[in-house]
Amino acid sequence: MKRSRPPSRTRSRSRSRSLNVRALLALAVMAASVAIALTMPVRLGLDLRGGTQIVLETKSTETTKADRDATDRTVEVLRGRIDALGVAEPTIVRSGENRVVVELPGVQDPKKAADVLGRTAQLTVHSVLGPAENPADAGEGRTEAAEDGERVLPDESGQSLRLKAATLTGQDVKGADARFDQQNGAGWTVTVDFKDSGSDRWAQVTGEAACNPAGDPKRRVAIVLDDKIISSPQVDPSVSCGAGITGGSTQITGSFDDAEARELALLIKGGALPVPVETIEQRTIGATLGDEAINAGAWAAVIGTALTALFIIVVYRLMGALATVALLCYGLISYAALAAVGATLTLPGLAGFVLAIGMAVDANVLVFERAREEQAARTRPSTRSALTAGFRSAFSAIADSNITTLIAAALLFFLASGPVKGFGVTLGIGVLASMVSALVITRVLAEFAASRPAVFRRPGITGISTTGPVRDALLRRNPFLMARPRRWLAASLIVMVVAGSGILVRGLNFGIEFTGGRLIEYSTADQVDPDRARDALADAGFPRAVVQSSGDGDLTVRTEELTDDEAATVTKAVAQLGGETEKVRDELIGPSLGEELRRDALIALGLALAAQLAYLAVRFRLLFGTAAVSALAHDVVILVGVFAWLGKPIDGVFLAALLTVIGYSVNDSVVLFDRVRELLGKERKAPFARLTNDAILQTLPRTVNTGMGAVLILASLAILADDSLTDFALALLIGVGVGTYSSVFTASPLAIELHDRGTGSRSTRRKGGKGQGARRTGKTDKQVPVSRTERQEAL
Repeated sequence: MKRSRPPSRTRSRSRSRSLNVRALLALAVMAASVAIALTMPVRLGLDLRGGTQIVLETKSTETTKADRDATDRTVEVLRGRIDALGVAEPTIVRSGENRVVVELPGVQDPKKAADVLGRTAQLTVHSVLGPAENPADAGEGRTEAAEDGERVLPDESGQSLRLKAATLTGQDVKGADARFDQQNGAGWTVTVDFKDSGSDRWAQVTGEAACNPAGDPKRRVAIVLDDKIISSPQVDPSVSCGAGITGGSTQITGSFDDAEARELALLIKGGALPVPVETIEQRTIGATLGDEAINAGAWAAVIGTALTALFIIVVYRLMGALATVALLCYGLISYAALAAVGATLTLPGLAGFVLAIGMAVDANVLVFERAREEQAARTRPSTRSALTAGFRSAFSAIADSNITTLIAAALLFFLASGPVKGFGVTLGIGVLASMVSALVITRVLAEFAASRPAVFRRPGITGISTTGPVRDALLRRNPFLMARPRRWLAASLIVMVVAGSGILVRGLNFGIEFTGGRLIEYSTADQVDPDRARDALADAGFPRAVVQSSGDGDLTVRTEELTDDEAATVTKAVAQLGGETEKVRDELIGPSLGEELRRDALIALGLALAAQLAYLAVRFRLLFGTAAVSALAHDVVILVGVFAWLGKPIDGVFLAALLTVIGYSVNDSVVLFDRVRELLGKERKAPFARLTNDAILQTLPRTVNTGMGAVLILASLAILADDSLTDFALALLIGVGVGTYSSVFTASPLAIELHDRGTGSRSTRRKGGKGQGARRTGKTDKQVPVSRTERQEAL
């Protein structure tokens, strides 16, 4: 008789196999990250390294004047082209009435970038009337019958063609993509998709051409870009006269290589410039931040990260030390991913990257706190089994909180542009790397350590054998925080109104990125160090002036709008450092975060919140999603209002901080509501307010520990870093504090009120007082001991 294998041994082998698979996956991820980090350096932004400055000048045409409005429209088209070129974190501003200053960080081929930016990209589609009678006219693209809009241009082979007036223009184009046509052997092609009206016109022009015999030049359709025929294909014989080609798309073929096809596609997709532009100058510019500011920010980041690691080790001991190792791996994975996608790292981005390390503690804390609960409830015989149960129990909260953040990141990437789009990339990378770090690397290290005999004999060193002082204090007092939820909602409303009134009373102090300002360039007798110039201007009353070296020894100062007296003060401060000083340029500049970029960002943010609400409604309940998004709106109003009262600038750095706070606030609410959902599944007849209160008490240790991890880093940045990061750290400190408060005292009471209204019942929430908050199980009235003290008393 065949003896069956004991179930415990089978489970042990299964767990070992799972651990080995995770270990191999972790090694593969780390090996790939190390290889990328060593071979692909991350591109540094304008504030850290500088880059290339290209000055373009708009030119008037017979129909359009190159005024301020035309130049502003040109800025938006150029922004789209730069995004398509893959250049992240550029600065694009209007200078004066008809100049555009473009600053590009880390561009490998500045000449190519200038050529792409300078092309007008006027796309038109024409019917071919036949060969030109006077081929000499084709050299200049002359019109033979101006009143009819006809023109003569050479085709790809040099043959001169008479073209009818344009039937379609770039405004009829919906999109364009470069594709490799392997099936037909056409090589690289550009597929152009037309809008609805353009689709009808395309069918019309190809239908007219199809009425001519095969081989006749009149059967061709000419596609013209900037007065040059780039493609003039014959309409296929299968297309009947008058029917034309339907479907709203066409394919441009030619002897394109990969780069040429992609460049043509981005020019067509980005749209034509409203007026032609000419490159006036191109130069190298220095970093907008000095070495001292960069070093201070780096030291603050190192100290903040070390303090966070020390805190986690003190709280969770051995498991905290292993989590710290996993967080370092998280940092390496994130860095490698940023390098792989070609992201540009700025100083606020670097600070946000370090903050993400602190926030990545969250997933580890969730797991360890659930493992503590399992161990304290005496349902798990060993530390390893408690850890396994902790990972399993925490998975839904980790997944839901990260998926909601990924939804926001994806919509910001696909719908926004400029720095907001770049933030979406960084946020998405951070979330994915955090999940790999917590669910794979931390689990491998923790389960391996917990299975060692020395750890098994000394469970106290793991850090999860006790419930911790925060949980013990809460369960000892067992406060009923949600006895009067309306009072908490009233308090939240009062705080929001008081903070938000600052927006109406004081107004928002928009920075140069939103309002524009003044740009002055100086040529000095003695070369001026930008760091010394920054200090001198700060002493003169201009602490937020952006100072850069420019070209061969020149100095550029960019500030908010100045009066003539203030401009004279700036000039005097520079002259005291550089001796004889001459103004090379003095112009008003437009905002770098233009109206279209702001509109796209608001649309993307609104859709992201709606998508998060929909996801939470599906995963939880609509009332949970509504409460979470309402708490998020509460946090945003308070943060913006506090900055209004303080008179702090609302600039690009603040925008990055605000987006980070939004992600943090949603995460807190999701973790809390995940626990409420779990308790609802176990105790359906219990009052909703009581279950919510229990969920708050059970998740509060996680909230406190995660918040401390973020606060230690932010406090280091606020105290030790340069002024350029102080406002960033202040905004995030306010956001973390308000987000922690709102998840407990805004989202939870609101969920209770919505639940009571939906069920038409009113719970007697104050009934029972202390002692009723402990969770009961089964049919007995015996409380589950959830701390070491209670466990000893129960025995």
